[in-house]
Amino acid sequence: MVVGASSGIGLAVAQQLSARGDRLVLVARDEARLHEVAASLPGPTVVSAADVVDADAVERAAAAAVKAFGGLDGAVTTAQAMAYGSVEELPLDVLNHLVEVAVGGTANVARAVLPRFRAAGGGHLVVVSSLLAEIAVPSMGGYCAAKWGQLGLVRTLQTEVRRERGLHVSIVLPGAIDTPIYRQAATYAGRQGSAPPPVVAPERVAAACVKRLDKARRADHVGPANLLAVAGFRGLPGVYDRLVGPMVDRAVLRGPRSGADEGNVFTANPDAEQLRGGWTTAGRKRVGGRARWHG
Repeated sequence: MVVGASSGIGLAVAQQLSARGDRLVLVARDEARLHEVAASLPGPTVVSAADVVDADAVERAAAAAVKAFGGLDGAVTTAQAMAYGSVEELPLDVLNHLVEVAVGGTANVARAVLPRFRAAGGGHLVVVSSLLAEIAVPSMGGYCAAKWGQLGLVRTLQTEVRRERGLHVSIVLPGAIDTPIYRQAATYAGRQGSAPPPVVAPERVAAACVKRLDKARRADHVGPANLLAVAGFRGLPGVYDRLVGPMVDRAVLRGPRSGADEGNVFTANPDAEQLRGGWTTAGRKRVGGRARWHG
C-alpha cells in the first residue's frame, strides 16, 4: 500500500515497486489522479481514495489490498502537507491539521496495516518523514511540530513491535527533494517557498523506501547535508540559532510574493501533482526553460 501515491516521493515509490513486480494499492485524496497514476504503471494496481486523517477510509484502503491480492505485507506512507509562516502567523486550524496528518494520519495507517501484516505472517511499514523531524526551522514551525510528533510516534511503534517476528517499522528522513510540495504549501509568510539546496531527486528517496521494505532499519537519512544539519542543531545550538534565520530568508522564502494562502493543506490540488517540482540540485527553479534562483 502506497499512501501519497499521486505525487512526488509517493509516486516515485509506486513506480519503483510496480516496475519490480509488486502489486499495489494506491492511496491519496483525489481518486481521478490516482487512476491516472494507476494507468501509467506496468503492474497490477488497485485505487482507494482516502485522506489519512479519515481512519475509516484508511481502513477501507487496507481492506482493498486484502480483497484484491489476498493479503498485505508492506506499506509506505508519504502523506503530508506543508505551511510557511511563523508560529504567530500560522492559523491554528492549519497548524492543527499539519499535526493531524503527520501524527494522526500515521497512526491511522499503522492501525490499518499492522493487523494485516500479522495475518500475512509479517510485513513492513515505512514512514517518510523529514530532516525537520530532528531540527527546528523558523517560519516552518507547524511542519516541524508535525514531523517531530511523527518521529516520536514512529519510534514508539518501533519499540512496540520489536519482539514480533517479521513485523517492522522504519522511518526515512529526507532533506530537500525535487517535488511539487514547496509551491503547493500553504503560506502566511508573504512569499511562496522554495527548495533549499542541496536538492535530491524523489527517485533517490523512493529507492531508500524500497530498500527499507526489504531490509529493516530504524531510521534512514536521505540528503547530503542532513547529518551536518542535525549535528549543528544538537552540538552548536547557539551558532545554529544565529545562522538558521538568515538561511531560511535566503534559501527557503524566496518564491514569488503571496498573500495568505492555505495551499493544499485541506483540499487536494491534483492539477499540480506530478513526480518532480522542477528544482535543480542547487535549488534553482526551472521557469520558462531557465533555472532561476528567484522564481
